[in-house]
Amino acid sequence: MHHVAIARQLAHNAQSIRALLLGVTEDQARWKPSADDWSMLEVINHLYDEEREDFRQRIEYLLFRPGEVPAPIDPTGWVTERGYNQRDLARSLQQFLAERAHSVAWLHGLNEPAWDTTYNHPSGFSVTARDFLVNWAAHDLLHLRQLVELHYHWHQQQVAPLSLAYAGDW
Repeated sequence: MHHVAIARQLAHNAQSIRALLLGVTEDQARWKPSADDWSMLEVINHLYDEEREDFRQRIEYLLFRPGEVPAPIDPTGWVTERGYNQRDLARSLQQFLAERAHSVAWLHGLNEPAWDTTYNHPSGFSVTARDFLVNWAAHDLLHLRQLVELHYHWHQQQVAPLSLAYAGDW
């Protein structure tokens, strides 16, 4: 898949993420179905940090700084370390959208990148710049699904004890 097509997908994904967060109240943004689940606010801040510190950065290192190792990341730890659930939803969404626009423009500006450049991941597998690129779009889709699930479970909690069985199987 060509990087311009992935850039378009990333731009479309950002608009889908935006649409899923419009109209969400601060209570809903912070709500979690269980202590182990993420809230919508945690999801958007995770996406923002991943945008800045993971996918684009790792591709940039592979393409333009081969042999150098990007800083380690701790996406799960950042949720609490960085206080994602205490942030403002509107500001968090705006930061993500601005960073995503930067990423999309950056991808469009690449001229014949060496997508087969390989990085040997510390956990023992090899990954190419192309692998990071296609996983970037897939990562969005996983979190879009997560946001939809959070909407569903929020709705379910709000209407309880009414049943949602007529809506169909979840």
